Amino acid sequence: MEPLIEEAALDRTGAPLDAMTTPTGEAKKVETRRKSPTQIALARLRKDRIAMVCLGIFLFFVAIAVFAPLLAKIEGQDPTTLHQDLLDQYGLPTISATSDHWFGIEPRLGRDLFARFVYGARPSLIVAISVTALTGLIGVVMGLLAGFMGGWVDRIISWVIDFVLSLPYLLFAIAVPAVLLTLFVGDATEAGTSEVTKARFASLILVLTFFGWASLARLIRGEVLSLREREFIAAAKVLGVPTRKVLFKELLPNLVAPIIISTSLALPTYIVAEAGLTFLGVGLVEPTPSWGLTIAYATTYYRADPLYLWLPVLAISILVLALSLLGDSIRDAFDPRTRR
Repeated sequence: MEPLIEEAALDRTGAPLDAMTTPTGEAKKVETRRKSPTQIALARLRKDRIAMVCLGIFLFFVAIAVFAPLLAKIEGQDPTTLHQDLLDQYGLPTISATSDHWFGIEPRLGRDLFARFVYGARPSLIVAISVTALTGLIGVVMGLLAGFMGGWVDRIISWVIDFVLSLPYLLFAIAVPAVLLTLFVGDATEAGTSEVTKARFASLILVLTFFGWASLARLIRGEVLSLREREFIAAAKVLGVPTRKVLFKELLPNLVAPIIISTSLALPTYIVAEAGLTFLGVGLVEPTPSWGLTIAYATTYYRADPLYLWLPVLAISILVLALSLLGDSIRDAFDPRTRR
């Protein structure tokens, strides 16, 4: 009986070839080794279906905000024209959704709801993205300085962070815009509508930025305190590398994950904050189309015209939910220990 002989894989020269050292397997190993942690996290994120769906929803709302004039033009309406002839004696619409008014018209004033809906996406996204960018910039810089410099610099910045975090956010968010409005335009009763609108817009961004940067700065400070004791930082100091380069060339690349996670989770928070403050009357004002303003006015007519209220409510809910799930997916992608 002949002995059994295992057939080994042979290369072109006839020599045995280990399966683990095949060109394809070796290339995959080299390719994996060459990827940075950020690239690996992004690749993991692209495979997450929930993250991709949520990203698509966010981009959809961004497209609505960017192309709002085009969408309103396609419908043939604008957000400011009054259609009083389509209201009854009680100020309620006499029509529902039609080919001329896709979402109907607004009670009391008769403005087109679709035009105000698409234009209303702009303030929420502009405020949220602007505040996220500003808080990210300020928080990262302050956290880097506090964690790396230490000493009196760390004590002063840490005291400022604790002071900001100890302030009652809602109380100041309601009171500060009125004070800033007075400083910007003087007497609000004599100021023009455009001046009041610009002042409210700027004050809303300033208030949210002031209260938003401290939490990120504390997070970055803690990360830097652990990183500054590593060997590569000590080697950079010994070689005489300038502090600026150590901060932004050595430390900052190692902080990409917490920065991305923090900003992605903060974005939906600022969307809700803008809508909430506007609903309370301390945010944006007319004639700026805003989902928060629409919700504030629609609460009076929610029984007579439910679509008037539920359009902005559903839009904010879907957008915030999508961004929250996207933020969770980003956190899981950059930190595999927290993967669901």
